Amino acid sequence: MQNKPNLILTFATMHKPTDNSPYRSCTRGSLDIPSGGFLIDKGNKRKTKITIMKRLNIIMILLMWLATFTASAQKKYSCYGIGFYNQENLFDTCHDEGKRDYDFLPTGSYRWNGLKYTHKLRNMARALADMGTDKLPGVGCAVIGLSEVENNKVLDDLTAQEPLKARGYKYVHIEGPDRRGIDCALLYNPALFKVYNTKLVPYVQELKKDSAFLTRGFLTVSGELAGEHVAFIVCHWPSRAATSFYRESGGRQVKVVKDSLLRNDPKVKIFVMGDMNDDPTNKSMTEALGCKADIDNVDEGDMYNPWYNILAKEGKGTLFYGGSWNLFDQIVMTPNLLNKKGKKDFSTLKYFNHHIFMRDYLIQSEGKYKGAPKRTHAGGVWLDGYSDHLPVVVYLAKEQK
Repeated sequence: MQNKPNLILTFATMHKPTDNSPYRSCTRGSLDIPSGGFLIDKGNKRKTKITIMKRLNIIMILLMWLATFTASAQKKYSCYGIGFYNQENLFDTCHDEGKRDYDFLPTGSYRWNGLKYTHKLRNMARALADMGTDKLPGVGCAVIGLSEVENNKVLDDLTAQEPLKARGYKYVHIEGPDRRGIDCALLYNPALFKVYNTKLVPYVQELKKDSAFLTRGFLTVSGELAGEHVAFIVCHWPSRAATSFYRESGGRQVKVVKDSLLRNDPKVKIFVMGDMNDDPTNKSMTEALGCKADIDNVDEGDMYNPWYNILAKEGKGTLFYGGSWNLFDQIVMTPNLLNKKGKKDFSTLKYFNHHIFMRDYLIQSEGKYKGAPKRTHAGGVWLDGYSDHLPVVVYLAKEQK
């Protein structure tokens, strides 16, 4: 009997996904089954007859493998970027009644005129639009927390800049009591995030002697992302002109806000973000807010801080001061956003990656401040830069159904 050519049945084999990505890949394999009903032992050159039923069983098993592995290989995930960026004095050129914004007037110390303001808007819009595009080209971040924005007008002007306007970014802003007039805000893409509730929770002075001192509160925004209830608390804690007590007080107060949101809905996924004016290693973060550096050590009531080891082990930061890096700009999250003990379950929205957002244009390339973030002013000189801080981004993923 004339031998017929062998049939090649291909199937997919899974590879373990990398630690920082939920995406699965597959490679192709093959199994030779001679169509004449024999398996050939090439070493001994002997033929062993197998029954039609056994051959069908083998084929059925392989087809089941094929279906299982193909289904796994075809899993698709939606990815979302969550960012934060200190805008470093995004002021317009007009005085706001009751605010100490005099430095940022045409007659002020910075000679803040229409040209400088226009350049500032253009620069910040460029950076904000680029955030998140490392993993989401053409899409960018779904949500970006901001600090150091003066008012609604600057946010109107900012979102009117072409890179942000093209994506339809909107914003949440509530005027706060800061004496300089700088507030927090939340940019969001309404195609990805729906806003339900907003509130500015005031920073309450714990010491009676400070009762007359008003500072920035905690902008709290809840809504829907990827079909799930998500909340953001945007902060700008007291500067280091004050002692650590005031930032630790900020941490304690934000924890109360976070816990209150969880009592109202235990399933809500919460991000605390902002310029904390403290590092991930400081007590305001580790003790007052209850942040942990290791995912597997994050218990109920804690938060996960992915930036701790970026600073402590890698020596990287978002703010360069006195010859070393600080990492004041942070995004931390509740345990229900985490995959513990190596799990890769993205059936609901989960964290999977983070980075300090870097572009060459954000870094001073020459002179005294070479290698530091390219800020708007330095040493009394207008640098036509961006911010004295670098942005940060975390990425979330959810399996598509």
